[in-house]
Order: sequence, then C-alpha cells, then structure tokens
Amino acid sequence: MKNVKEFIKVKGITKYFGGSDKPTLEDINLTINEGEFIAILGPSGSGKSTLLRTITGLVKPDCGEVIFDGKKVTGVNPYASIVFQTFALYPWLTVSENVELGLKAKGFPKDYTKRKAEELISLIGLDGFEEAYPKELSGGMRQRVGFARALAVEPRLLCLDEPFSALDFLTAENLRTELVELWQEKRMPIKSIIMITHGIEEAVLMADKIVMLSRNPAHVVAEIKVDLPHPRNRKSPEFEKIVDSVYKLLIQGKTANNEENKLSKSVNLGKEKGEGGEKPIQIPDAHVGVMSGLLELIDDNGGKMDIYQLGGNLMMEIDDLLPNIEGISMLNFAEVKEGDIFITELGKKFVELDKDESKELFKKQLEGISTFQLIMNVLNNKKNHTMKEEFFKELLKQHFPHHEIEGMMDIIIDWGRYAELFTYDHDSEELYLDLEEKQVI
Repeated sequence: MKNVKEFIKVKGITKYFGGSDKPTLEDINLTINEGEFIAILGPSGSGKSTLLRTITGLVKPDCGEVIFDGKKVTGVNPYASIVFQTFALYPWLTVSENVELGLKAKGFPKDYTKRKAEELISLIGLDGFEEAYPKELSGGMRQRVGFARALAVEPRLLCLDEPFSALDFLTAENLRTELVELWQEKRMPIKSIIMITHGIEEAVLMADKIVMLSRNPAHVVAEIKVDLPHPRNRKSPEFEKIVDSVYKLLIQGKTANNEENKLSKSVNLGKEKGEGGEKPIQIPDAHVGVMSGLLELIDDNGGKMDIYQLGGNLMMEIDDLLPNIEGISMLNFAEVKEGDIFITELGKKFVELDKDESKELFKKQLEGISTFQLIMNVLNNKKNHTMKEEFFKELLKQHFPHHEIEGMMDIIIDWGRYAELFTYDHDSEELYLDLEEKQVI
C-alpha cells in the first residue's frame, strides 16, 4: 500500500468577525495529504474563503491551529500561493513583469527571474504575449497570467479561490482541463492543491476529495473521495452518481454524527422560541419570480424532480438554486427528501390560482414566519404604522451575521411587497402599512 504523508493539519479552527458572538468558522478539523487535490464546497457565505486564508496564514484564527508540513503556521505562509477569482494583475506591468513580481520580491537574481517567467509563460500557453499588458488580454489569458505568477515562486501549496468563476464556460473548461493535466503530469512543483468552489460538477471534475461545509457557523459536513481516473467524463454514470450524492448531502445538511435533515427542520418549523418570544429565522436569498418558476417546473414534471437534474435543466449552480429551494420549502410550497424536491398540495394550489389569489396565499404563508411576524408587530404598534428600514436591520443584527443583513432585508422587502403585507418607500427607506387596509397578525 502506498505511503500517505500528512501535509496540512487543520485543528479546531474557530474564527469570529465584526464583534459577532457567532463564529464564521467553528471547530474546523481537516487533514490534507501530500499529492491531494482538495475542493472545499459549501453554500454562499459558509466561510470557504475564510478557511482558505486561515490555512495560508492570511487570517489568524481565534482558536485552534494550522500545522503546515510539520510546523505551526504563525504568520503568512511563504510556501503557499493563491489564485483569486478576480485576476488581480497590475495593469501597468506587462505579462512578464507580472509573473516576475513574486520572484523579485523574494530577491532572486534578474537573470533567474526572467528565465523562470519565460518558462512559466510557455507552460501556461502565452508564448508571444510576454510584453502585452493586461488590458490587451482576454479574461482567460489574464487568469493564465495569475496562475503563472502563483507558480513562479514554486509554492508547496497552490490555493485556488474560485479561479474560474469570472470566466465564460468554454474558457473556464479549457483552463480546468489544462490545470488538471499539469497537476497529473507533475509539471508543477507543488505538493497539494486546495480549491474553493461553489460548483459541484467542477469539484467532482477536478478534485481527489471534496470537503463540504455547512454555514452559520461553518462546520465540516462531510468528506467525499472522488476515486475516478482522469480525464473524467461528465456524462458517465459514475460521475453523475458522485455529483448526485454531493447534491443530496448539501441539500440535507447531514453530518457524520447527525443524520437528521437540518434544512427540513429549520424550514418546516418556521419559527424558533427565544427568551422574548419567537426569534426571527433567516430568510434565504430567494426571489419570488424564480420560486414561482421552480414550482411551475416541478408541477409540470409530475410534482417531483431530482435536484441535480433541476439545476442542470436551469443551468443554475447550487449557490443560486439552493436559496430558492429553501424559500419554497420555508413557505411550505415544496418538500425536500434526499436529493429530490416534491411540490406540496399548497404549492400546487399556489401554481394553479390566479394572480390575486396566489398573492393572498403567499401572504398567508408569510404571516406564519417569525421574521415577518416581528416586522408586522412593530408596524402594527406604531401610531403611524411606519418604521425605518435601518431599525429592522439593527434588530436582525442581534440574530444573524452582520454582512448578511443588507441582502436579507432586500429579500424581506421583496417578499412583503409582493404579498402586499406592507409597503416600502425607497426615498425615505421606510416600511409602512397601507392605512386604508391595515393588516394585523
């Protein structure tokens, strides 16, 4: 049996941000071996990039430690390089000068830096563009320069923070293939690769192991080995089986010690008891039009769809699809069981009713959600039935990560206005009840 050497050990990492009493990362434990290509996958806002920056020493954990090649990481790791989703090139420098930058910073001789840059520019397929400036390059070419610059310092660990997300599909696909080939052929002097991604197929296509994170706070939900030979065929039954299993785990939120469906638990309860009554629950980044379209599509397909198939049909990544599934589940218009989504009788009714009647049903469902109950209680108890949006943001900050409040408030207003539960004035940034038709919960 082949000997496996432990390369990176993440031990009990916990990290807080912005004075919040709720951590972004909580008790993260992870082992990465030499020769492993790891993909870290999780919902938007799950702390994937924070974990990557902690591993490389750019972020200091509040608890726990990172052991890199046998030594504790106490500062920025000089043996790690990161390729970001934005190209992060200096526009006033040529391709060669951008690639040489890290080598010059480390004090390598001029002749060496020039020769090394030429080798890498050739390796990533940009021969002839050495003297070009970033503005003269396409997005894919600029990202190639980013890869070359990261590789120039001969890192032991290559970190990829959603490096293909800003590229068009074909360019991204070509770069993925080329990177995997370079890695498989050992043409890069690196011991391991860690890639942050929100694309399930991308993770299965490239990685040896997928580490899945939950959110609020982030925990390691599961580790899945991808034991498929390269090059991998997206259409093969083996590939699709792994993708489907990842979808199921991500949707169900299963952990090794807890097999219950966290998503179903949170959305079906719709409310949580706190000291002062019912605590608000998080409203997902789901839009009424998308949720309505999803329900129609599920209804048209016999009331049940495989979530992987649904995402493929709509060409939606899990980061975009999952919040809308959470939304229709929260409203009790759909149910999630393993990797499938089923329309409920209430959801079917919502689809079949006319516009005004469906709005009334939507409103009724909102009235059962504690977050909207909180807002309506405030508006009903004000003499003028009006309150500044900022007031509600401050209330929500007591329960949710501060960086998520702005987006969540936008969705709350979107849902509430659609249901005619309350009205919103963009100029004054106020929520208010229509005085001619006062709503009371």
